[in-house]
Amino acid sequence: MHGLKEVDVICPYCGQSIDIIVDTTFGAQEYYEDCPVCCAPILFLLSVDETGEIYLDIKRDDE
Repeated sequence: MHGLKEVDVICPYCGQSIDIIVDTTFGAQEYYEDCPVCCAPILFLLSVDETGEIYLDIKRDDE
């Protein structure tokens, strides 16, 4: 099922758990979002398989 999903992730910079909203409407995406705790830019790599399962990989901007 496509749409908005809330996902808990760990910031690769400060290590804090953060809640983010991902929009799976457009399928695979790559985008940056700043950590709400330390303001560092996190790279989000989002993909969705045929069954609607979300796969989210996060990386530091300098990786």
